[in-house]
Amino acid sequence: QLQASGGGLVQPGGSLRLSCAASGSIFSINAMGWYRQAPGKQREGLACISSSDGSADYADSVEGRFTISRDNAKNTVYLQLNSLKPEDTAVYYCATYLLSCRFVTTTQAFGSWGQGTQLTVSS
Repeated sequence: QLQASGGGLVQPGGSLRLSCAASGSIFSINAMGWYRQAPGKQREGLACISSSDGSADYADSVEGRFTISRDNAKNTVYLQLNSLKPEDTAVYYCATYLLSCRFVTTTQAFGSWGQGTQLTVSS
C-alpha cells in the first residue's frame, strides 16, 4: 500500500527527491510522514505533513534541508532532500502518522509503512 522510491547514491551537498505512492484510502485520511533507519541506529522520524491543511513539521536534524509535500491528486507524498550529508545515509520509509505532526520525532506514531528506499551519501 505504500511504496517509497527515488533513493540512490548522492555526493555530499547534493539533492534528491523521494516519492511515496499510497493507496487512496490511506492517503486521504492520514497524515503522512517519512522516517529513516541507518544500520545500528534507531528509527528517526524526519518529517510529517497533515492531511487536512498540508502543514508540515520536521525533526531538528533536517529542518531547513528537507521539505515534505503531498500531491493529493496522485496520492503521493514527496521528500525533497537538499544539502545532503554522509550522516543522512539510511533507508528511508514513508508511513502514515497517527498523531499530530508536531510529534514527528515520536517514531512509535508511525503507522502503516511499506518498502523503503536506500539513500547513500558519499563522495
